[in-house]
Amino acid sequence: MIFDFPASVGLTEEQKEFQKVAFDFAAKEMAPRMMEWDEKEIFPLETMRKAAQLGFGGIYVQPDVGGSGLSRLDTSIIFEALSTGCVSTTAYISIHNMCAWMIDTFGNEEQRHKFCPSLCSMEKFASYCLTEPGSGSDAASLLTSAQRKGDTYILNGSKAFISGGGDTDVYVVMCRTGGPGPKGISCLVLEKGTPGLGFGKKEKKVGWNSQPTRAVIFEECAVPVANRLGEEGQGFNIAMKGLNGGRINIASCSLGAAHASVLLARDYLGVRKQFGEPLASNQYLQFRLAEMATGLVAARLMVRNAARALQEGREDAVVLCSMAKLFATDECFAICNQALQMHGGYGYLKDYAVQQFVRDIRVHQILEGTNEVMRMIVARSLLQD
Repeated sequence: MIFDFPASVGLTEEQKEFQKVAFDFAAKEMAPRMMEWDEKEIFPLETMRKAAQLGFGGIYVQPDVGGSGLSRLDTSIIFEALSTGCVSTTAYISIHNMCAWMIDTFGNEEQRHKFCPSLCSMEKFASYCLTEPGSGSDAASLLTSAQRKGDTYILNGSKAFISGGGDTDVYVVMCRTGGPGPKGISCLVLEKGTPGLGFGKKEKKVGWNSQPTRAVIFEECAVPVANRLGEEGQGFNIAMKGLNGGRINIASCSLGAAHASVLLARDYLGVRKQFGEPLASNQYLQFRLAEMATGLVAARLMVRNAARALQEGREDAVVLCSMAKLFATDECFAICNQALQMHGGYGYLKDYAVQQFVRDIRVHQILEGTNEVMRMIVARSLLQD
């Protein structure tokens, strides 16, 4: 028996089934196109719509508005599997899912039924707008303003590094409707084509090239008050609750990259010969491969434990999500980087997929809260009275 650091151990039969569906989709629909999407910077809308037909457009959105109604653990399992085919595309799907969940969870019935069905089918695509040019980790200091005038908010400001920006249809925007600090932030949903909504140039990135990234710009942009999620001042709370799940999602995408990279390294060590022997016969490389597989399994266990805690609403969920994001994204990047090293010079060529996994998951240590912020959250929990 070949030990494939089994991703299905401990799962229910139902979870194993949709994990297999996700693995198969990744292998047939994503992996063969991953390099082309990266090189030509293609946003694969039709492939994502095929994924939505399998229920992956609104995985943890309620079924009455078109979602699959699955758990956070189920979601992690799916994103890990999909990422073995293309990390960048799966990462965008995870952001889209987070936006749909925010509307489903914090929106009223009219908002849920207006936006969620077309997002779950991926007829329309969503972007999450929190980060600004001057506020990244310090999200509570955001400056984008929304002044209320009757039944309308007039939105002014800009957002930076927005995945899907300019190509997507729905924008979930955190903006300031009140005073300074987190309590002055509200959440609005904008639709593409709204007068005053504009976009910056398409950014040139190291990885994540199958999804466009642009600044999103608001200039006297009129948004109906009816498009506000929750109450005024609730936006920061909505953002943070979304990011707890986002951290699990992005950690899961890192798991998929590491899983694929360990398999690539294992296969390469078996066929590449140096000094008259396959590299797989070198004990040092055997030990390194064992460490990579061990790190992957440890990271997976942390991520799935945090996903369960979040689903159950446990008190330690925020800290566990932060720990899982910190550990998994750091560990999985190290695994992918080591897999590249095992490929030698070939690993540095774009003909070999391992380099793309390295490039695509590097940003996971930065977004959804930098890993330095994850350390701050964990330390604060440890030191509080």
